[in-house]
Amino acid sequence: MTQQPGAAGAANGMELVKEEVAAGILGVTCGTLQVWRCTKRYPLPYVKVGRLVRYRTSDLQAFLQSRTMGGEQQ
Repeated sequence: MTQQPGAAGAANGMELVKEEVAAGILGVTCGTLQVWRCTKRYPLPYVKVGRLVRYRTSDLQAFLQSRTMGGEQQ
């Protein structure tokens, strides 16, 4: 049985997603992500491979968790 590319990464939160997908997860535009990267406005890690920008799903989830206000923090 062969494993699909990225399947192991998806299982442990290390999957890399395109900027468009990351923007959708966060509910912002690609342009907003570009501004955040350029100005370092938020500590949102990204991976640069040549001219390609990718985000780890685990980093996106951690970012959302860190920005969650109110309610029970676990």
